Amino acid sequence: MASPGYGKRSTSSQPAPAAADFSLLPAREAAVAGYIDRLPDGADISVKALAKVLPYGQCAMRTALRLIQRAGFLRRGREHLVTEHAARWVTHTWFSRTAMSEASWAAYLTGDDQGVRAPSAASGEPVAVDEPGPEPESEPEPESDPREVETVGSRLPARLPERSPAYAALAALGHRKPDLSLSAAECAALEPLAAAWFERGATEEMVLRALTDRLPVAVQHPAGFIRQRLTAKLPPAYVPPAARPPMRLMECSTCGAPGRPETLQDGDCGTCRGERARPEASAASSPYLPPETVRARVAEARAAARPTLTAK
Repeated sequence: MASPGYGKRSTSSQPAPAAADFSLLPAREAAVAGYIDRLPDGADISVKALAKVLPYGQCAMRTALRLIQRAGFLRRGREHLVTEHAARWVTHTWFSRTAMSEASWAAYLTGDDQGVRAPSAASGEPVAVDEPGPEPESEPEPESDPREVETVGSRLPARLPERSPAYAALAALGHRKPDLSLSAAECAALEPLAAAWFERGATEEMVLRALTDRLPVAVQHPAGFIRQRLTAKLPPAYVPPAARPPMRLMECSTCGAPGRPETLQDGDCGTCRGERARPEASAASSPYLPPETVRARVAEARAAARPTLTAK
């Protein structure tokens, strides 16, 4: 496995593995892509790691990964991860079982999973379902004495109704603080007030702690005391934080320079693809002075700094 935060990352909305996966790639690239596809997320898929287990050298492996990337199955980049204690940029290698276009990769980087190719639909073959056969005839049960049934039923305990978490918290008050013991009728009357706490994200422990902390010396009316605390200490409505969109940067697979997806065609920047700027254009747009101008200005400055000799 790679270091934490590094290694293979599978894209979302992938179809199930099929025998035709990577069939459009050459034999070597298809074998490498199939091996990467079988690896779990987080596995080290660097050139050195793959060359140790596959029958290809590092140069051949680097070429194969580049062709897999150009075909749309792989991209390299960085993602900004924010934890409870720190934030950092980590390097990822995203892998897709289906070839994705540049627009799909750009949509994936912004967290728009709709831009990623959805899994292929399952085949419409009917599924065989066993029809239930006729039930075997059972022997007639002997008739029981009604008096015996009534006698047995009267001895069985009645099934208690299921109570809400709010009712359970109120009923547990007497076990934690005997001075706050409530009757069943009082628990049912206070249940709506306690339920408002749970609707706002409170847990049973939070409710019990708020009702039992810093009690007076003697509680004369437990139900009235609990009602006052449930109303006065009602927490604010809990608003879960909005999900942050992922921050991802794609980088050139050759030089590692970060860039926007539209500038990294097939995962390579323009410089690595051979799209270099013209010398005359770069010289005309350069903010620096030519060497000849610099030398002339230095000579003028030196001449002006020499002391002039006056005739005696």
